[in-house]
Amino acid sequence: MYEEGVFMANNMKLLFGVALLCCVLLIQPVPAQATAGNNVLYQSSFDSDPGWVTNNPSNDYWDPNLAAYHFNLEPATGNYAYAPVDYNGGSFTLEYDVTINRIDEGATFRLGFSGTDMQRDIGPVVLTEFTNAKYGQIMWLRVVTQSAKILQINSQHAATELEPGAYEGPTAKYALNTTYHVLVSYDDDQKIVSTKITDKTTGQEIWGYYIALADNLRGMNRIFIGTKGDYGMMNIYAQGYIDNVRLTTPSTAVQTPAPTQSVPTVAASFTTRPTAKITPTATIPTPYPTTTQSSPVPVFVVIGALGISAIFAGMASKRRK
Repeated sequence: MYEEGVFMANNMKLLFGVALLCCVLLIQPVPAQATAGNNVLYQSSFDSDPGWVTNNPSNDYWDPNLAAYHFNLEPATGNYAYAPVDYNGGSFTLEYDVTINRIDEGATFRLGFSGTDMQRDIGPVVLTEFTNAKYGQIMWLRVVTQSAKILQINSQHAATELEPGAYEGPTAKYALNTTYHVLVSYDDDQKIVSTKITDKTTGQEIWGYYIALADNLRGMNRIFIGTKGDYGMMNIYAQGYIDNVRLTTPSTAVQTPAPTQSVPTVAASFTTRPTAKITPTATIPTPYPTTTQSSPVPVFVVIGALGISAIFAGMASKRRK
């Protein structure tokens, strides 16, 4: 009886060890996943004073009551306001909200990413403009490279029909007292600058297009608004507010510690060069989720473990008989 009890105890220990081994084999660690995201170079919701540098604080200033930044841009005055940014080149995305309350004929609202010059005709600069001139209240995307090459496109149908890559979609105009979300994306690999402007309230896209460059952009270090380089008539104004200014660059993939369960990974955002004419509703590609699953445990491992358990269980049963 004593020997049988010892035999049973040993068998139980062995069975427990086999079961534990099965659990270890079944719960295999997932390899470390590469994760990607964005590096935020600048961001302000204007809930507090952002400390923008300006040469005209009576016109360009932080409004604490609205938690936004007020602008009053007048041509030929050279007024500006800017935030310094530590940018070392490469792809980037610049976005902001704008509400224009007044824009006289001949006046222009401008917000861009540039070097220290902050001028519309001196590169490097990527500039978004809301104008009120020959074609009415339309939107522009303008790029000046380091080599002083000027490239621009606007939301007027065939307004620049003699230029390569001219916009041929329907005319798109903006309205006063409406908040728009403006997004500008630069793809350093493809050498493309693209824009998308949406109604902040409805989410409806108003206009989107792109400019293909011959050179890579470098040397930008300021997000700015202003009229430097605008030598139009004085005593006309573009007035309103900007909010939620954000500049990001794609971050490189990093290795994260191996978790015990499979986790989804998100593909990095990118913009690809168009292979055909972009339609009037062209949008900027957005990130999409992908899931990387761990490899299943081989079937023979499970069958082998179950077989070993069955053999020892049978031996224990015969011993008891």
